[in-house]
Amino acid sequence: MKVGSSLVTNEGRGLDEAAIGEWCRQLSALAQGGCEVIMVSSGAIAEGMKRLGWTRRPQEMHELQAAAAVGQMGLAQMYAAKLRQFGMGSAQVLLTHADLADRERYLNARSTLLKLLELRVLPVINENDTVVNDRIRFGDNDTLGALVANLVEADLLVILTDQQGLYSADPRKDPSAQFIREAGAGDAALEAMAGGAGSSIGKGGMITKVLAAKRAAGSGASTVIAWGREPDCLLRMARGEIVGTLLAAPTQKSQARKRWIADHLRLRGAITVDDGAAKKLRDDGKSLLPIGMTGVEGDFSRGDVIAVRDRSDSEIARGLANYAAAEARLLCRKPSREIEKLLGYVAEPEMIHRTNLVITR
Repeated sequence: MKVGSSLVTNEGRGLDEAAIGEWCRQLSALAQGGCEVIMVSSGAIAEGMKRLGWTRRPQEMHELQAAAAVGQMGLAQMYAAKLRQFGMGSAQVLLTHADLADRERYLNARSTLLKLLELRVLPVINENDTVVNDRIRFGDNDTLGALVANLVEADLLVILTDQQGLYSADPRKDPSAQFIREAGAGDAALEAMAGGAGSSIGKGGMITKVLAAKRAAGSGASTVIAWGREPDCLLRMARGEIVGTLLAAPTQKSQARKRWIADHLRLRGAITVDDGAAKKLRDDGKSLLPIGMTGVEGDFSRGDVIAVRDRSDSEIARGLANYAAAEARLLCRKPSREIEKLLGYVAEPEMIHRTNLVITR
């Protein structure tokens, strides 16, 4: 779930304690019912502006960073207090674009988020605005929400906004605007319908939400755009009710991920495997374990896409490496139980997990 600055701060008047409490109540109920939930929350800069007495969003980088630093304290404290009321732990996670552009840091962020979910702790994510020095945002937190949805392979991205959902035009300016109940994510016509930024507090708008839905659909996640103050909106969505606008992903999650690995990433190296490992990969759908590896080529890092080759040097698969090339060379022909002794740590028991592997021949 992603919620924007204007909702979190009640149009810049300060953190909306009642609204945040209501979202936390619903998220806690979903988590206690077995759903895995993550919050992406804007509001740090807007809260910092309020605490600093600024009425308009500043333009200078150092002023934006200062406002974020001031506001982030209150934002994290508010979520922690409200989630605690409903028996949920919380964790603040600050990300930058570089964290998700670099594959090793991407996997580290993913591992952290999945561990927090396993521990029944609700991650509250925002961009680390205090250290970004090119632009203060990924572009907007709608984009960040979509990237996080891809990061954890979410089933659904929920973007809460100050509108009921997506309209054919801005309903605040055009009374004839038609409400869109359901459409396909990535439909080019949707981008033509969407407008610009909606307020002076946040920097998003319906266009960023439409583009975020398109991005999330790349990994198979559908998107719902809904009014942030709609009663029990999250709980109703979980029951299957369409609240707001549903932008359905055109592909299944597994298909999107396999296509991404197979077609869109440059190979950085290769692993040669024995006949037994090749059979397990191709015929049994197994992960690649170190004990089946006989050789390593290239200078790849953890998270890079590498080829898997059989004894005849033919590529049979490709996937995401859990260990760098130098480490992989140490692991060849070794059982997984010896990884910690050889490397001093264990990232994963597999060299390539089956969910990150595509059979190519």
